[in-house]
Amino acid sequence: MDTSADAAAPDDAPAAPGGGGDHLHIGQVAARTGLSLRTIRHYDEVSLVRPSARSRGGFRLYTEADVARLMVIRRMKPLGFTLEEMGELLAITDRLVTDRLDQAGPAAGRTPLGALGAAERADLRARLERFEQAAQERCAALRIQLNRAEEFAAELHQHAINLAADDPCVQEDPSR
Repeated sequence: MDTSADAAAPDDAPAAPGGGGDHLHIGQVAARTGLSLRTIRHYDEVSLVRPSARSRGGFRLYTEADVARLMVIRRMKPLGFTLEEMGELLAITDRLVTDRLDQAGPAAGRTPLGALGAAERADLRARLERFEQAAQERCAALRIQLNRAEEFAAELHQHAINLAADDPCVQEDPSR
């Protein structure tokens, strides 16, 4: 049983401005992402996804953007990406999104902060494309593994049926 402060969703209001309606407690985030409380805390400890705020009681509070980052990590994990690679991808996408918002400038209600140079933007996009390619390759490898596993399961099933048919001591299972 988890007895740490974040295990419960306290009623105290968040310390961050804007009220508590925009924030989720770690338990809510765990339910939405399918990640354990321990895993979410670990991602905070290794600076992959930091909670956007803390409640007055010190509880972690997350935004929809934080949940989206956790979902990226959750999707990368079965593909064998390391925590370092996950952090790198998140940094790349953060820079590209920030650059796009910076380019929108005052017309979008933002102050230009010095958009990325063309060379840096091209480098970030190339790195993003390498991640995309790696993800595609890893998905293909997993499909092959899954196909082999399904073939094996089917062979075992057929073997069990054949053995049961040859064994006079095995009674027919009416549920099959």
